[in-house]
Amino acid sequence: MLIVLAQATLGDGALDKGRAAFTAMIEASRKEEGCIAYSYGVDVLDAAKLVIVEKWVDDAALAYHFGTPHMAAFQNALAGLDITITELKKFQADGGSPLS
Repeated sequence: MLIVLAQATLGDGALDKGRAAFTAMIEASRKEEGCIAYSYGVDVLDAAKLVIVEKWVDDAALAYHFGTPHMAAFQNALAGLDITITELKKFQADGGSPLS
């Protein structure tokens, strides 16, 4: 399994202006074969920080994701917004185990 963790800094109004694009991207990505989880969240302590968490079955699923029409539409929709990716990393992981 792959885990993708990313962070972005949001300029003034970027979250509201990009909300429709974020929503469309999340909904389409979650429907992709090979997507285990896909979510965006705003840091509770810093409203200008967007946190992205993705889980994919393998590299092929992630590569497919980057080539989808909804990825291209998403990038076009966000092109004019004040959003800066500050971290983007991919990790290999097993299925995990309960933390109890």
